[in-house]
Amino acid sequence: MIKCNYHTHTVFCDGSDTPEELVKAALEKNFFALGFSGHSYTQMDKDFAMTSEKATEYRAEIAELKEKYSGKIEILCGVEQDYFSEEPTDCYDYVIGSVHYVFKNGEYIAVDNTAEIIKNAVQKLYGGDFDALAEDYFSLVSDVARKTNADIIGHFDLVSKYSEQNGWGESERFLAAAEKAVKALVPYGKPFEINTGAMARGKRSIPYPSPAILKMINENAGDIIFSSDCHNKNFLDYGFCEAVSLAKSIGFKRAAIIKSGKFSFISL
Repeated sequence: MIKCNYHTHTVFCDGSDTPEELVKAALEKNFFALGFSGHSYTQMDKDFAMTSEKATEYRAEIAELKEKYSGKIEILCGVEQDYFSEEPTDCYDYVIGSVHYVFKNGEYIAVDNTAEIIKNAVQKLYGGDFDALAEDYFSLVSDVARKTNADIIGHFDLVSKYSEQNGWGESERFLAAAEKAVKALVPYGKPFEINTGAMARGKRSIPYPSPAILKMINENAGDIIFSSDCHNKNFLDYGFCEAVSLAKSIGFKRAAIIKSGKFSFISL
């Protein structure tokens, strides 16, 4: 079983728990490591992301917890850096690089806010063509490692968060765009999350990335890392058993972890 999580949100951004509440929950689950990943500031995401001032407070609180719980659990202070964020990241232990928006005709489209928002954007800006939006999204994703200096590739196919509700499948165009992004990212050597966050929130029945995309990652010799994208301490390891089983069924033999501040691998 996976006993660590590096994609964890707190009250400093859009999570529901304090950092210490999450540390205690991790200890109850016998975690050996917990990484926090507050959302970096972006102009279009003021309600959920950390301001520069909040980010300073966040880092200070995580530093205190590192000291307080030293010897009990390894605590890391990371950041989830959005593609459109210009905030510095060199003050963090690691960076999750993510794309949450597509910019089209002067508008930022949040791909993960609500099913209605993305459906309306597809109708208004793409003439009802979801695949066209997905192609724009994956074009940004293909550049996310370079743009954010990511150590981890976050929820690769986030654009499909509401596909089940909106009746959008993985067409040939969708998968071709995804494969192009996979091939662009694998050479960076950064693990792709298998992310169960949307499952925990009842928005998706399978992890990110989908099985078809995970097969692409495996076929191109990409690595994986397990993540719950936790916004609530009760779901800190949600779906990990299912995610591990999925990864093994596709052919992955190992997964990345962070130990003593460095990436290494465990066998599945």
